[in-house]
Amino acid sequence: MNYKDLFHRALLLISSPAKAWEEIRLEEDRRKVFGAFVYPMIGLCGLSVFLGALFTYGWGGPEGFRYAMTLCCSTAVSLFGGYFLAANLVHLYARNMLKCEFDKGIILQIAGYGMVVCFLLRILLGVLPDFRIIAILLQFYTFLIVWEGMGQLLQMEEKHRLPMTIVASVALLLCPGVIEWIFDQLTLRLN
Repeated sequence: MNYKDLFHRALLLISSPAKAWEEIRLEEDRRKVFGAFVYPMIGLCGLSVFLGALFTYGWGGPEGFRYAMTLCCSTAVSLFGGYFLAANLVHLYARNMLKCEFDKGIILQIAGYGMVVCFLLRILLGVLPDFRIIAILLQFYTFLIVWEGMGQLLQMEEKHRLPMTIVASVALLLCPGVIEWIFDQLTLRLN
């Protein structure tokens, strides 16, 4: 795994989404997004949340470690599940509502790289949880990144691009949060 390329791709998506999507469009292997971007970012998010919880709640005793592990697992499960749930919802929306048939690999690419803001904010909030309000505002940048991805990868009709972007962005922002809430509720009930 090449973390230099990972952070280069993440920063390019943030700073120049059109250029980043042009590079992504030229990739032949559509499933490269898993091992080269999504899984490492989920791992970094989990690590950040784990370390942040250990620093916040202390190292002494098993309670702090258990709490940090629970938060780490919650983060990893929510991002992993949220990614696949959002991608499937977008694919179903395109097929059933817009009557457009797209390659599932392209939808997975858009969902994976479109979550870059969520990933970077989760890493930041893992160690600096006081920036939650600013992070909520910065999440709206996801719309621009997904908008550019829809234009570059799907090259869809203009009338479908805006609704598809809205549905994809909302799904990418909400699905991880919903899964995290369900995971946390199950954790509380089963303890």
